[in-house]
Amino acid sequence: MSDLTDFTVAQLRDGFRKGDFSAREAADAFIGAVEAGRVLNAFIVETPEHAIAAAEAADRGRASGEFGALSGVPLGIKDLFCTEGYQTTAASHILEGFKPTYESTVTARLFGAGAGMLGKLNMDQFAMGSSNETSAFGNVISPWRRRDGGNAALAPGGSSGGSSAAIAARLVPAATGTDTGGSIRQPAAFTGISGIKPTYGRCSRWGIVAFASSLDQAGPMARDVRDCALLLEVMSGFDPKDSTSLDIPVPKWEAGLSSDLKGKRVGIPKEYRVDGMPEEIEALWQQGIAWMKDAGAEIVDVSLPHTKYALPAYYIIAPAEASSNLARYDGVRYGQRELPDGAGLQDMYAATRAAGFGAEVKRRIMIGTYVLSAGYYDAYYTQAQKVRALIVRDFEQAWERCDLLLTPTAPSAAFALGEKQADPIAMYLNDVFTVPASLAGLPGMSVPAGLDAHGLPLGLQIIGKPLDEQGVLNAGLAIEERAGFTARAERWW
Repeated sequence: MSDLTDFTVAQLRDGFRKGDFSAREAADAFIGAVEAGRVLNAFIVETPEHAIAAAEAADRGRASGEFGALSGVPLGIKDLFCTEGYQTTAASHILEGFKPTYESTVTARLFGAGAGMLGKLNMDQFAMGSSNETSAFGNVISPWRRRDGGNAALAPGGSSGGSSAAIAARLVPAATGTDTGGSIRQPAAFTGISGIKPTYGRCSRWGIVAFASSLDQAGPMARDVRDCALLLEVMSGFDPKDSTSLDIPVPKWEAGLSSDLKGKRVGIPKEYRVDGMPEEIEALWQQGIAWMKDAGAEIVDVSLPHTKYALPAYYIIAPAEASSNLARYDGVRYGQRELPDGAGLQDMYAATRAAGFGAEVKRRIMIGTYVLSAGYYDAYYTQAQKVRALIVRDFEQAWERCDLLLTPTAPSAAFALGEKQADPIAMYLNDVFTVPASLAGLPGMSVPAGLDAHGLPLGLQIIGKPLDEQGVLNAGLAIEERAGFTARAERWW
């Protein structure tokens, strides 16, 4: 039997159902991989007992002919999802030791389908970051290395960097991620895996620690498109506990997968050719266009004229919502509390937040509070919301000419840890290709499509119309089949 840690989610599910191996064997294989990969710091909390309990339940179910959609499949869970009885920190000291008494809707659906949890995955603190360097529990290290004679530790992307690194290193077959401005798609591109952000409202936000409520969306990250499709089916669906949840049926995305794009029009937005973009990113984009043509699609040029304003608008709207959401962390009800001698209530608030929040979280709270203040609300926040409306309109007009959009996922391959940490603006620019779809609430997916000159993964992004996850997945499958991406990180850990 091949090493079970090399199996995809679909292979684990199907092999378990056929009796090729037991769920306990699969769980044990991945538990061993998690232990061997601790140097990557991908996990904040390891939960082998949860994975084993789910595996044993799956094995009992198979004996009686009862199968869940994910029976026999252990997963990693980003530490932004509340998990009943298991520490949930959002990678922040202010929540260290917090064990929810409830389960997030997304994880409840995954566990209800038979999946086990291998652990809670590291991330940028409160999902604020693009490199996984803002975690209070230390940065995640990508399993990839440049082929340049050096040995620089690389960023796995962010904020879902623990998820991307764990999948790329074969510590987990798949994981949950969240995407506010690109935090599923950018780390997927950096580590050579696939990840999809569905239409805003497809997956319930209930039980997910909030960053920016009008942008946050859960989604799956895995090694291929099929796994993303089958996981998204389980994760999606209406939830009355979430007022933004969409009350619509969940399609059978896995069954509907097809790489035949005949009759589809794929748009190429000219504004995504940004200044300073490496030639190899442009070359990969052109290769992706050729693959789309080969799959039967018609290529059309489109314009999204307000794209250049997307990043500044995002970094007003997201911090504004964060400053409101994070006001709940006050040291009173849960999490960390700092209470200096003789301190009053306001002193406790200040001391708790000063000790509990990291520098990037404080920066964004301060930005958000500033743009929401009485003297600047109209000048900044109101204007940013108007720009957001214009970006939505750009996409609506583009859909009159095309069905999907094809762009690069990120403006570069993975960079070294520490390389951009001193320059917040340079770090924010990592989201330049992913933010527009987030502001418009559109489905977007990154698929690995090639390697750069140093042997690091590069991804292509597909953006679809609202609720057209099937179209996005099918285009992703067309790229996957033609790219034939089989590269993996050479084991050094």
